[in-house]
Amino acid sequence: MARMHSRKKGRAGSKRPAKRTKPSWVSYGAKETEILIVKLAKEGKTASQIGLALRDIYGIPDIKKVVDKKVTTVLKEKEMLPNIPEDVMALIRKNIMIKKHIGSNKKDMTARRGLGLTDSKIRRMVKYYKRTGRLAADWKYDPDKIRLLIE
Repeated sequence: MARMHSRKKGRAGSKRPAKRTKPSWVSYGAKETEILIVKLAKEGKTASQIGLALRDIYGIPDIKKVVDKKVTTVLKEKEMLPNIPEDVMALIRKNIMIKKHIGSNKKDMTARRGLGLTDSKIRRMVKYYKRTGRLAADWKYDPDKIRLLIE
């Protein structure tokens, strides 16, 4: 399947291990891993940053195989999940940076196209998260209010 806004296929990248069990060399148990997740979340790390830290620092290749839950599920149980999902926040930050760039580079039409594409991705993600119940049904994407929240 092709990418969303380009016709590229994008098949390159790392592959996950075929084994679906916890590797024998992982020394951390389920409770210890949950404690590490909570500790990293208290430090202000996002779910993806927690996964990277557990992989790179603690040597846990796949959290789901150790804990039998995703990082976001563990954070949700501990009531530490942020109100706005991480991927929506990343798109909003990107949107703000593009607007800042357009402010100083008025004739950059490529950036204007990127702004439109980012806006549509945000709208699509918000619609999905409202449908799944992750965002409130009355939540609305307002760039000016969100900008204050981020800064």
